[in-house]
Parts: sequence; C-alpha cells; structure tokens
Amino acid sequence: MSDESKAAEKAAEKPAEAQVSEPETVATPVIEVPVGDEPAKSSAEADDDEDEGFSFTGSLPELKTKVLAVLAAGVLALDVLTKVVSVAFLEDADPIQLFGGVLYLTFVRNPGAAFGVGEGMTWVLALIAMGVAGFIYWISRNLRSQGWAVGLGLVLGGAVGNLADRLFREPGPMRGHVVDFLSLFDPYGRVWPVFNVADMAIVGGGATIIVLALMRHDYDGTVHEDDPEPVAAPVAEPVSAPDAEQEQVPAPDSLQESK
Repeated sequence: MSDESKAAEKAAEKPAEAQVSEPETVATPVIEVPVGDEPAKSSAEADDDEDEGFSFTGSLPELKTKVLAVLAAGVLALDVLTKVVSVAFLEDADPIQLFGGVLYLTFVRNPGAAFGVGEGMTWVLALIAMGVAGFIYWISRNLRSQGWAVGLGLVLGGAVGNLADRLFREPGPMRGHVVDFLSLFDPYGRVWPVFNVADMAIVGGGATIIVLALMRHDYDGTVHEDDPEPVAAPVAEPVSAPDAEQEQVPAPDSLQESK
C-alpha cells in the first residue's frame, strides 16, 4: 500500500474537527457612577420641582367653601340685626349725627338697588339677586382662592340680605322695600345715597373680585403669569467672498535672482 493511501486511511479514522471560530470578545466601556450622587435630572423635571405647590399625586389647593359660607353668614346676620334695630329705633325719629357730621343714622325704605339705584324695579332686582346667589353656589364647588372666597362671601351675604327684605317686607313678596339707615355728610342722603350693611358688603366684595381679576387670579386658585417674550435668535452676518483681485505679494529677491 502506498504512502498516500495510508495517509488517507489515518485521516478517515480521526474524527473531523469542526472548524468553529471563537467569537471575538469586544471590550465594553464601563461608566462609573459615583456612589451617593443622584443622577442628573432632566430640564422638565427640574422645572416641575421648582413650581410651587407641585405634587406627584396631583393634589389641588384646599377648597375655600367654608370661608365663603362663614363670611356670607356673618354679613347676613349683621345686616338683619342692624335693620331690625333701625326699624325699632330710627323709624319716625330724627337723624342721629356721628363723627361730627361725617355719618348720620337715618331711616329710609328703598324700593331700588344698592345706594338707591333702580327704584321701581324691585321684582327684577330680586330675580337678579337669586341669580347671583345661584351662580356663587355653582362656582363654590371649585373655589380654591382665599381672596375670591372673601369677595364672593361679601357679595353673597349682601345679596341675600337685601333679597330677604324684598321677599318678606312690605308691601309684599318680590316687592318689599329695603331698609337703609346710613348716610354720609348729610342726614337725608343728598350728598351720598343712603345705604346699609348689605350694600357695603356688595360693593366691597365686588371691588375685591375686580382687583383679583386684574391681577389674573382665578377663583380656582390658578394664577396666570405673562408669557415671556420670545428672544430673537442672533442673525449671523454674511461672510463676504474674498476679493477676486488680491494684492500680489512681491517675491523675495532670492527667488527673483534665480529666475
């Protein structure tokens, strides 16, 4: 048997080795994080953390319905009490001068609105007062501003106080006359119309609401801020192309001599 046949037999007896190349190991860069340092927050997370009243649970400011109710009840009680006292002691009596004539206690039955406005429209004013009370009750379900609670409480107490006069006083329901007993600088309201506690509460509450609205404070506690003016991006100045004709730099003397 020839040497070539022997070599072929030996190769057949040996098991074939699989030609499998080992995978190349690639070094993975390891980023070391210092122990104790918090990962950097994104800009959105940082802005949220800076906002006042931010809560991960989405909680809202506390409702101010109790403030509104207590203030309105206090205004109503004071208005009814002063009117009862006025009817008992000031009707058919001479005006009482206070503070050197700055304020007078007098007695007037007013068929109109606050400060004697709208005489002869008692039933319309009664309906308006009912609408105001209903509107305040509706928005009180989401009332979260302290200032708005004070303003609406004053308006509600005053509106209900005068509404009670129009419903229960003479000459009859929806036509009752409102009792006024305060006059400034004159005993008969010739300088300033005669008014009562309810009128003062309505005007004071209305002024409070107007100021809050001008300050962009909403009754739900939202404060609207002016949007920052957009900053214009700087405009890059156009780069002028190099002049076609450039001044020729004279060659050194050594180069000219070589030529």
